[in-house]
Amino acid sequence: MSVAEAIRAATTKLKVTSDTARLDAELLMAHALGVSRSDMLLRHMPDTAPATYNDLISRRAAREPVAHITGHQEFYGREFAVTSDTLIPRGDSEVLIDTALEHAAKAMRVLDLGTGTGALLITVLLELEGASGLATDQSQEALKVAEGNARMLDLDKTRARFEYRDWTKEGWAEGLGQFDLVLCNPPYVEDAAALDPDVREFEPASALFAGPDGLDDYRILIPQLRALMTVGAIAILEIGHTQAGVVTRIAQGHSFNVRLRKDLAGRPRCLMLS
Repeated sequence: MSVAEAIRAATTKLKVTSDTARLDAELLMAHALGVSRSDMLLRHMPDTAPATYNDLISRRAAREPVAHITGHQEFYGREFAVTSDTLIPRGDSEVLIDTALEHAAKAMRVLDLGTGTGALLITVLLELEGASGLATDQSQEALKVAEGNARMLDLDKTRARFEYRDWTKEGWAEGLGQFDLVLCNPPYVEDAAALDPDVREFEPASALFAGPDGLDDYRILIPQLRALMTVGAIAILEIGHTQAGVVTRIAQGHSFNVRLRKDLAGRPRCLMLS
């Protein structure tokens, strides 16, 4: 069977469980071939499909995320390693980067709380010349992934540090200092939320769920942010698309000015606190 024929067959199989069946089939074929998707589409469609392809499609049909199967995910034009210890970086979160570059272009010290793959901190530091930063996470495994991504993307070791910190523990912020820009994509999913199996069964629960109303981590973090911020600093928090009002009220209750940013689909995506 040719690559083109195998992709068509895989697309039919994946339509049962995936809304992006054709894209999934193409990405997994490119991974099996060891080439980029564009190179595959241009040069390899008549080739014989590799024997490993069916196994990859079976894993995707069982709802395993494509990023876990391939081991990487694109974010802001760069490839980041992904494991089951980290959330998969999503395009919706790129609005945090756009907001940071627009409103904190002169930031010299950056803090990323709950870094996961390191996508937010690493991207900002690669975009902001001369800035340095600190990434924290309550998962040692995630920190290893983030530090590996920094090395893979040639971020100078002197510009980024990665530390275990758990913001639910007393004294967690001791010694951190202050920062010109704070980034955070905290857990914000309600405990009982109906999630696709791709997410609920494969991504780390500790990075997803935040109590009955999904607001536990905002209530913990927001009161502590001012002490971590220099004069004139901003903090950018990702939110669920229904949470803009309530998280804004939490932040205003702690004397923050709040501005909302929407993602490319027009949904509320992050709040900028100053």
